[in-house]
Amino acid sequence: MTEIRSVVPDRRAMYILSLIGFFAIFSTTLSKNPVLPLFSQALGASDVVIGLVAAVSPLAGILFSFPVGVLSDHLGRRRLLIASGVIFLSAPLFYLLIFNPLWLIPVRFFHGMATAILGPVIAAMIAERFPENTGEMLGQYSSATLIGRSLAPLVGGAIISFFVFYPSLIPYQIVYLAAAVVAVPVLLLILLYRGENAGPLKVLPFSAFRTSFVAFFSNRKLRATAFVDMATYFAFGAFETFLPLVLLSGGMGAYQAGILFAAQTLIITLTKPFFGRIADQVDKRIQIIIGLLVLGCSVAAIPFASSFAAFLLVSALLAVGMSLSTVATSAYTADIAKKEQMGASMGALSSVMDIGHSAGPLVTGIIIAGSGYSAGFLASFLIAAVVCGFFALSVRDR
Repeated sequence: MTEIRSVVPDRRAMYILSLIGFFAIFSTTLSKNPVLPLFSQALGASDVVIGLVAAVSPLAGILFSFPVGVLSDHLGRRRLLIASGVIFLSAPLFYLLIFNPLWLIPVRFFHGMATAILGPVIAAMIAERFPENTGEMLGQYSSATLIGRSLAPLVGGAIISFFVFYPSLIPYQIVYLAAAVVAVPVLLLILLYRGENAGPLKVLPFSAFRTSFVAFFSNRKLRATAFVDMATYFAFGAFETFLPLVLLSGGMGAYQAGILFAAQTLIITLTKPFFGRIADQVDKRIQIIIGLLVLGCSVAAIPFASSFAAFLLVSALLAVGMSLSTVATSAYTADIAKKEQMGASMGALSSVMDIGHSAGPLVTGIIIAGSGYSAGFLASFLIAAVVCGFFALSVRDR
């Protein structure tokens, strides 16, 4: 009877966390795809400004994920989660006040802070609450966010299409109003969730951040795991940016790129809980290496695909590799990080991941401009192979 009572609250807690992730990512993606570039253009933004606006949100993740993780270790995770809920709810309303495209830059940065807080804090909460099946629960949460990420562009595009004949900025403003409405359950569910008993509020000295930073990056296993996530998202960033151009050069249409991305998201959504369950039962290090190698080989194969079926196969293999690797890296980090630095470790992992995600399109674009698609995508494979070797050497038991 005691076991049943302990399982039910944990299951309920996981449902709440998954719903928080679903609505939060649904809301923030609704504010971005496909409305953001269209809204920017309608405001009169140049291509440079549109690119800058798109880059600002990931920058918030790079800058804030680690400090937020440290704060959650010292001030309590629920407080940080409430702060993210407030941002998720308020940020979409700021878009309604914008009539100059340059104001999108600070608003996007502010909005990006919400996901920068949400990711590492919830990952740390899951790792602490479910130590025996961390991989499975992280996979379940990730799948919930992916469902929200997949549905949001469909809803956003439908809203814009329905109100397309309304004057001026009204179609886009309705999308941002909808994003605010979708964010209401995020804050309500966060307030409903009951986690740890937080300590008193206090001002953290800089030494607390320095200590957590040194503790993470001086640990060879944590450092190597972060590099795996960086290499994974480097390759994924290159893939999602340049695959449509490869398809276009091969005479295929944009709708086919949409099918590939949708299939890829569906595969990751369906497989992450399963691969998370496997990660809880086998050596996570082996799963991480296999996943990264599969992903690297898939990206390198893109220029050699000549038919839509071949591209679909490559995209599916990349999705499997990404699912294998990313669910295991988070679970492995939870295994080796100290409990009092769990938030900082998840935050550092997220920051390094965002660096890879931002660098992938930039570096690959430079290589493609000089040497073509084959060399550009080969770079992702070489980075993945080198990082696999580095990871294997770093995490071996001495």
